[in-house]
Amino acid sequence: MIKELAIWQFIVIVLIIIVATAAITFFVTRKIFQKQLKKNPPINEAAIRAMMTQMGRTPSEKQVRAVMRSMDEANGTSLATSSNDKKKKDKKKNK
Repeated sequence: MIKELAIWQFIVIVLIIIVATAAITFFVTRKIFQKQLKKNPPINEAAIRAMMTQMGRTPSEKQVRAVMRSMDEANGTSLATSSNDKKKKDKKKNK
């Protein structure tokens, strides 16, 4: 006793499935991308030092930190962190 679906009902069901799949795919992909960015930030202190050296400048620690701070403020996030900062935070947590 299976009721047959009208064509319009079938189309509506297919569209709902497509929209739901697209939404789930978007959020899963976004989450994975954010996780990868946190794990492997696009730029760090070593990259800034290398760029400054290539430009013919000898970067001081103060200059590198100023560039990192300005990048963090511009992005509104703290993706551009250094391994030294992470180590310092870990030490503070352990105390």
